[in-house]
Amino acid sequence: MTDAAPQPGKESRKKTSFTRKFLYGILAAALTLAIATTAGRYFSGDLDSSREKIAVVEVEGVIVDAREPIRQLREYSEDEAIKGIILRINSPGGMVGPSQEIYDEVRKIVKAGRKKVYASFGALAASGGYYIAAPTDFIVSNPGTITGSIGVIMTFANSKELMDKIGIRPEVVKSGRFKDLGTSIRPMDLQDRKILQGVVDDVYQQFVEAVAEGRKMDSEQVKKLADGRIYSGRQAYKLKLVDHLGGLEETIAQLGKTLGIEGRPHVVMEQKKVSLMNWLLNSKTPANKLFETIKPNPSPSLQYLWTLE
Repeated sequence: MTDAAPQPGKESRKKTSFTRKFLYGILAAALTLAIATTAGRYFSGDLDSSREKIAVVEVEGVIVDAREPIRQLREYSEDEAIKGIILRINSPGGMVGPSQEIYDEVRKIVKAGRKKVYASFGALAASGGYYIAAPTDFIVSNPGTITGSIGVIMTFANSKELMDKIGIRPEVVKSGRFKDLGTSIRPMDLQDRKILQGVVDDVYQQFVEAVAEGRKMDSEQVKKLADGRIYSGRQAYKLKLVDHLGGLEETIAQLGKTLGIEGRPHVVMEQKKVSLMNWLLNSKTPANKLFETIKPNPSPSLQYLWTLE
């Protein structure tokens, strides 16, 4: 006795049913995401034009690229519906260049007098994280926030002894005596160190001047606080590095009060853009973001960064 052959029509219907269910699932997921995004924008006040608004610009993690914070700062500073801006910082600092670009944009808005800009410190606002807050009109920190770490760091690794042990002898062709300054394949000599220390000292002085201007302090007074050490938010308040103690909600209340807004103002905060595919696959995870943040940089760089390394 032979088995009955599968019926082509039934198999086709099964495939069609599976495809239809899959497409419905994708459509439902897209609809859910759209509703959640719209609801988030509504409850944050982004879609409600009946109340005065303030905007929150987030700076999270190590600062390596200034483009996104600068874009948001410019858009909100030019938006007549936005009455004030809060720079919400949760960062140990990062690269000097991007930190200075954010600082310059904040300073420009404050100097122009177009909008009040307040800073709100999260868990961490150290080194470059503090630097970008320096030109704001008012700084609010949690009592337990890690802040301070005013200073500059450059780190280098010397692998010469390791390469000698495994029999690798690199050859370098260069255009000048210091073209390989900071290389890991030879020890740093006194002249190398003097040049690098001169660069670090100059960038450190820029940090000191930025804090002195923003906090209306004497440069020598800032230098006494700027040996790289960290402070709690409460310590920073006593040292006049911050203006008020509290969290984000307190910052919103303080800015609203300054602007003469009755009650809690509507808060506009840009939603992070995540593609549907990434959302479905759950690839935009905190773990992935952390890995991108802490993965090693192959070349030495000047950093306004607080680090435990």
